[in-house]
Amino acid sequence: MTQPTILPRALPVDLACLPLLASALTSAERGWPVIPLHPYAKRPAGHPERTCPGTGRCANGHRKPEQRATTDPALIHATWAMRPYNVGIATGPAGLLVIDLDVCKPEEPKGAPDGATSLAALCERTGQTVPHTYRVRTARDGEHLYFTAPPGMRLKCSADRLGKHIDTRAWGGYVVAPGSATPDGTYEVADDAPVAPLPAWLASLLTTQPKPAHVTLAPVRNGTRAANTALDRECAVIRATTEGGPHGRNNTLHKSACKVARFVAWGRLPREAAEQAIQAAGEATGLPSAECRTTIRSAMDWVITHATPRQTAS
Repeated sequence: MTQPTILPRALPVDLACLPLLASALTSAERGWPVIPLHPYAKRPAGHPERTCPGTGRCANGHRKPEQRATTDPALIHATWAMRPYNVGIATGPAGLLVIDLDVCKPEEPKGAPDGATSLAALCERTGQTVPHTYRVRTARDGEHLYFTAPPGMRLKCSADRLGKHIDTRAWGGYVVAPGSATPDGTYEVADDAPVAPLPAWLASLLTTQPKPAHVTLAPVRNGTRAANTALDRECAVIRATTEGGPHGRNNTLHKSACKVARFVAWGRLPREAAEQAIQAAGEATGLPSAECRTTIRSAMDWVITHATPRQTAS
């Protein structure tokens, strides 16, 4: 008698979940606790503190995403079998410091420095280098550089402290793991090198309190009258900027530096003198010295390269 054909049962895990499950398990195997993020998004899944039911894992008080992060394979299988959650790595508990190099936003001025440019400028100014390490390309073509945090040092997250469009993720934060996707694209491993220790010079920059700026702006007298007038006017504009927070002040700094850079390109004003005056004006607004230098250098380089010759300029 012919035996009946037995059809295979449906997989208990949605096929869309499998790559993300693998990503979560890979991170856990490295000792990096993971949290589920909403599918195709970067926000942590789960309830916020204001709607915490006080049951289950929150029976003894609300557990934030960092506290819920886990390396337990059973919990990871149970979570990623339910939905195609993106994967977040809780950087603090993982013992990581991740440098996040962002790209410029569409509304930013043309030629503004992105995170990679700012980091390169920082290395040039300090005479230091960034070691070869594990890197992840982000959905918007930025980059995550992974480092192990110094033993006994509890580093926190930062924004723009190392330079424009350079953030760091440590205690209190997380990064999106490779394999995750958003409407902008997919996070992918760009370099599967071993994770390097965070260089001491970067750790120092992240822990040293910045000194308040005490700046005296000296007039520049070695340019043409029109160039000096433009420089004085733009420095005044920069110093008067108080709205928009650090990003607003930085955008004003960039725009004014571009205007002055035309006179440098035309040979009407020495570049060093212009940069020193604009740097002083930028620091007087409270912007970090390193951020000012990066922004000014980027503006000068771009305008000098693309400036219209003076005799045909309108």
